[in-house]
Amino acid sequence: MLAKVVLPRWLMSEAYQWEYHYLKLEELANVYMGQLVSQFSMTDYPLSFHGLCSAVGQCGNQVGCRFWDLALREHSHVNKKGIYDEALSSFFRNVDSRRSVGGSCDITGGRIQSLKARAVLVDMEEGVVNEILQGPLRELFDTTQLITDVSGSGNNWAVGHWTYGSAYREQIVDQLRRAAEHCDCLQCFFLIHSMGGGTGSGLGTCVLKLLEEEFPEVCRIVTSVYPSAEDDVVTSPYNSVLAMRELTEHADCVLPVENQSLVDIVNKIKHMSHSGKPGSVIKKDSAIISGQGGVSGAEKPFDAMNNIIANLLLNITSSARFEGSLNMDLNEIAMNLVPFPRLHYLVPSLTPLYTLADVNIPTRRLDQMFTDAFSKDHQLIRADPKHSLYLACALMVRGNVQVSDLRRNIERLKPMLPFVSWNQEGWKTGLCSVPPVGHSHSLLALANNTCVKSTFMELRDRFTKLYRKKVHPNLQSQQSKTLLQNKCLRSRRLRVKRQQKDPFLFHSGQ
Repeated sequence: MLAKVVLPRWLMSEAYQWEYHYLKLEELANVYMGQLVSQFSMTDYPLSFHGLCSAVGQCGNQVGCRFWDLALREHSHVNKKGIYDEALSSFFRNVDSRRSVGGSCDITGGRIQSLKARAVLVDMEEGVVNEILQGPLRELFDTTQLITDVSGSGNNWAVGHWTYGSAYREQIVDQLRRAAEHCDCLQCFFLIHSMGGGTGSGLGTCVLKLLEEEFPEVCRIVTSVYPSAEDDVVTSPYNSVLAMRELTEHADCVLPVENQSLVDIVNKIKHMSHSGKPGSVIKKDSAIISGQGGVSGAEKPFDAMNNIIANLLLNITSSARFEGSLNMDLNEIAMNLVPFPRLHYLVPSLTPLYTLADVNIPTRRLDQMFTDAFSKDHQLIRADPKHSLYLACALMVRGNVQVSDLRRNIERLKPMLPFVSWNQEGWKTGLCSVPPVGHSHSLLALANNTCVKSTFMELRDRFTKLYRKKVHPNLQSQQSKTLLQNKCLRSRRLRVKRQQKDPFLFHSGQ
């Protein structure tokens, strides 16, 4: 029988000390390596990131289609050699289906073989998704990225959120996980949806909740299209108010866009181009509503309005896709512009809206571009930010603009813009050296401003007006009752099956 070996106490304490010193050295090494990584990342090269876009509903998929089209136009304008680089990898995968069996094989470098969008398309009707699959962008998507039904949500938030949300929960989570597995550095989710329809508002906010549950550490930026007062969907105020609660609870940032504001911008540009005045000719491809040069051919209804939202998404990701002297990480948007978690509604504005083609007319001064960004004519919601309070503001500039120009304009605008007393220096800036197609420079402003309350108050008034007139007051509650009844029936059937398999359960009272 072997004797039990007992180590001396001094030897054990010595071993513990060596283990402690080893762990300390490892900790210091990790800190040092982290400092090195942060130093090397402070360069003018784009921050490597992958963004995953989820388009929900008819409006969301139509806007997403324009985004993919204009993104391809922008990258082809910059990357003329057809090389799959880091900028292109942010929203696209380079796939060679010939090298795999029953799937696709990602190619990390070299020439472009076949691009696939990093996206998941969800709609409870097949119309818009079928148009995409039959159009010029059909090669960007495959069946594993699509989730569709045939009946639709009937402009009912409860149907989209509860009925289809419960029925397609596992499939949506599975598709999101598969798309995320193809991302080496998943930094952000972009959700595009409308607030007025049943699928966009209901299922869209359900997808948002699933993103928070499955990927809690990944930033969630939502682009929400709010209905106008003349919206043809009668129940849009109900859907919007019910969706607002989910956006407030589960999103990191919300970029509200009003339909009426988009209509006003489109009419302004078209009036300018058809006025016939000398020097009013707009330069080709420079209008923010233009989709010329993209993959898609003939212009479809609402393309002009959807192009504005697509340009918003292109500009917000430009600093992470292209090189620049002051790159901005997408996570920094929520970090710097959201002082309180629920106050994350950021009002976007874009400038310039177009560029004149007449070379004899001097180009609009750079300072004027900064001034326009804070005027109500360039906001994507109908509000005047100068008469409201700023909590924080981000300026994302593209083109040949110097840091000194950016700082000078901020100092010039500071006295005109009322900021809260506890965040007078609440500015975040980004400079991307690659301008948009058709422009020499551009500016996207994201303002955490109290002017967004006018949109919410108008929505509340429309909701109250409908509810007082008893317009479809039981539409949402009837759906909830039906869901509860179906749930009770399913649980009862499950109980019967369990009792049939094991009669002892019935006698034991379980």
